[in-house]
Amino acid sequence: MSQPSPEVYERGKGMDAHNEVMREIRSRKDRTYDPHEPTRVWLDEDNTPDGVKRSLTIILNTGGCRWARAGGCTMCGYVAESVEGGSVAHEALMDQIQVCLDHEAENADEPADLIKIYTSGSFLDEREVGAETRRAIGETFGDRERIVVESLPDFVAAEKLDDFTSQGLETDVAIGLETATDRVRHDCVNKYFDFADFEDACAEAGDAGAGVKAYLLMKPPFLSESEAVADMKSSIRRCAAVDHCHTVSMNPTNVQRYTMVDELYFNGGYRPPWLWSVADVLESTADVDAIVVSDPVGHGSDRGAHNCGDCDDLVQKAIKDFDLRQDPTVFSQVSCDCEGTWDVVMAEETSYSMPLAR
Repeated sequence: MSQPSPEVYERGKGMDAHNEVMREIRSRKDRTYDPHEPTRVWLDEDNTPDGVKRSLTIILNTGGCRWARAGGCTMCGYVAESVEGGSVAHEALMDQIQVCLDHEAENADEPADLIKIYTSGSFLDEREVGAETRRAIGETFGDRERIVVESLPDFVAAEKLDDFTSQGLETDVAIGLETATDRVRHDCVNKYFDFADFEDACAEAGDAGAGVKAYLLMKPPFLSESEAVADMKSSIRRCAAVDHCHTVSMNPTNVQRYTMVDELYFNGGYRPPWLWSVADVLESTADVDAIVVSDPVGHGSDRGAHNCGDCDDLVQKAIKDFDLRQDPTVFSQVSCDCEGTWDVVMAEETSYSMPLAR
């Protein structure tokens, strides 16, 4: 890719322009949320360095991501689900944890080995989740095997992770890296940090006895299908080569409300990635020294990763199977006529005249 001149990052251009647009889009939100209720909670299975584990996933409802309040990422609408006012009290956050524990007790035969806690921001940012709450959550789940907490690289610090490792928990930090390509992260995702910052956070986590799970974003806005696929293949390999990064979760963009992606989609300028692209990336990077997984949210819908509609569930099933077994041969067991259309899109679509096919 060509490199932009420094002038595009001046006020009113580049990242500043993205933030200005994003703030206006987010201001349209008209819903409010209960600070005593989590955003979401569900039970599932996840592949970990210790094998496949039953998991309890918690999305806490906090005051929202600090970066999103400045404008934020072009594809992320999660801040629209955050509590008004910028912060949530310790007691309310612990009420949310209790709701999640009650959900688990009602729907699972026994406690999950793996706890995953997200805030749609940074769990380790003390503006979102204070130190008192962080310590209390560490104690609450101290009898489990492993915990995953979400954070931007800035907030990863050994003393914060000690609240979990000191409980005997295997601890991982989930970092929304999105891509290993700095220009794509800055100009397409509108995320401010560099790959070097991710590497530093991995080192900090490693020093604390923790690991890292990198989250990548397939097909942010302004990339063609083939550019997005190439970027993911390169990004997965670069992440897998970083010490202490043991898992890469490559997730296709889905169209969320109150985002720049939604504006582009509504005006015919964006199509979520093909499920064939997800399968191609996973199959091509199955040899890396890391667990590589994907969870296409909203698969098969117009706003999520999709193919023609006839084969979406079959390809999604193969992706889920790959996540658990890491066996790329699962993709040879699915086929559809629309794969030919995908081949044409990969060969002919360009980032200045997309999408080539809906």
